[in-house]
Amino acid sequence: MKSRVSAIMVRGFAKKETINTLCEEFKKHNYIDPSLNEKYNVKRGLRNSDGTGVLAGLTQICNVHGYVINEGEKQPVDGELTYRGYDIRDLISACAKEGRYGYEEVSYLLLFGVLPTAEQLEFFRMVLAQARSLPQDFVQDMILKAPSKDIMNKLARSVLALYSYDEFAEESSLEGELRKAIYIIARMPTMMVNAYQAKIGHYDNKSTYFHPVRPDESLAQSILSTLRIDREYTEEEAHLLDICLMLHAEHGGGNNSTFVCRTLTSSGTDAYSAYSGAIGSLKGFRHGGANISVVRMFDTIKKGVSDWKDDEEITAFLTGILDRRYGDRTGLIYGMGHAVYTLSDPRAQILRDSAERLAAEKGMTEELTLLKSIERLAPAAIASRKGDKKAICANVDLYSGFVYRMLGIPDELFTPLFAVARMSGWCAHRIEEYTTCSRIIRPAYKSVVRRQTYQPIEKRR
Repeated sequence: MKSRVSAIMVRGFAKKETINTLCEEFKKHNYIDPSLNEKYNVKRGLRNSDGTGVLAGLTQICNVHGYVINEGEKQPVDGELTYRGYDIRDLISACAKEGRYGYEEVSYLLLFGVLPTAEQLEFFRMVLAQARSLPQDFVQDMILKAPSKDIMNKLARSVLALYSYDEFAEESSLEGELRKAIYIIARMPTMMVNAYQAKIGHYDNKSTYFHPVRPDESLAQSILSTLRIDREYTEEEAHLLDICLMLHAEHGGGNNSTFVCRTLTSSGTDAYSAYSGAIGSLKGFRHGGANISVVRMFDTIKKGVSDWKDDEEITAFLTGILDRRYGDRTGLIYGMGHAVYTLSDPRAQILRDSAERLAAEKGMTEELTLLKSIERLAPAAIASRKGDKKAICANVDLYSGFVYRMLGIPDELFTPLFAVARMSGWCAHRIEEYTTCSRIIRPAYKSVVRRQTYQPIEKRR
């Protein structure tokens, strides 16, 4: 080891050889036999052997329902998503019938646990609208001076940076938590759009434009208005984006980013740290970042399948993806399957059905039809390759990226939009954790290393 390191040093720390040497050293001493998980009954990923989540707490905020346990066995059922006991379908349907925007109403419901009256909702909308503007010099100092190629990283850093602009950042009262929650929910879209403008100006050599927020617009309208150079959008577009925001606002305490938020909260850390950590979790490709993988896979399918109406050709291509011959060679059909939903994901169904009219207006009906075919054909293709008869359905990611592209939203904003919407859920869970729990979350890890005898450095080999 000494001679190899010396040789590397003589060559001026050749990067590739240096890191390869260190990696080999790590691999020699850091292997854990996977069979030990079963031996010690380890709940990998905090999952039970049947895939269900380990019960870690109680909540009144949301319920994600996709199966029942019948005589000890997991039995698939149609998926249901409820916010504070209200079916998401009913919430979205009511807003659609009345022609109004619903994200602010959902945000109020998640935070306070009750549907607002007309007067309460109007007041809440006004408060959010007035809170959208960022602190003085924030954009210049925190976003433009340090642009990021990745908007999620910039969002996490921006949320952390807000701490420095809040003289009550460490205030731990309920009043303080609600005030911070409302400000962050309102400012997330503004930070996202500004971070995107800084990114395309600095890295893509494109023109940038920073529109002031309009207090009279809903959150969905404000996103489209500040993102587009001409500030123009149709009501159809804004309402479809509003539905996306409502669907992504919350998904239970067990999803990774919300659990991260609750875990950080249980330690007693400040709100900005907890929300920034949740954003970091959501960025991951196994979580919120999955929507990007779906649209990239869809682009591959569109190019690889000559007849989008031929089920056999589509199935053959999907099988090729599973066999790692097409796509990113991971063997995964992105947008299919979910940890809880089995027969159906209500979010995917709502988004699919809500997108039809705008798809017709945009001349994208054939693409939507192809997505529906993927949803219909993928379960059988997966079952034939894996020999698994487990019920599998499309998840919301299969359609969300398509909708965002229909709205002209850049790919790099797909996951940040998810974070903008989910902030209401994170805030609700942080406040619930803060007000109802008093123990730090601390799962156990079984140590499987043998006791070692200390060796003086001159005797080590």
